[in-house]
Amino acid sequence: MKVLLIVGLPLLAACTVAAPTQPAALEVRVPVAIPCRAPAVPMPVFATSLLHPSDSLQTKVRALLAERQQHLGYEARLRAALEACQ
Repeated sequence: MKVLLIVGLPLLAACTVAAPTQPAALEVRVPVAIPCRAPAVPMPVFATSLLHPSDSLQTKVRALLAERQQHLGYEARLRAALEACQ
């Protein structure tokens, strides 16, 4: 019993003392937001902005039809610039 006590106590004491460990280096990858560098889309001069109140009805209707096409083209360029950022 004494032998067991003499041998067992130092073994138990050795288990309680832990070897000092160095902290392990940890690599963390974090996404970083990057600002969009898409070129600015210039706003066109729309056809109705050049109309005068004295213009004929036919001229005004033609300007409205032309402006519709201008808007579609402008919106397509805006969408392309937006998709370039995504």
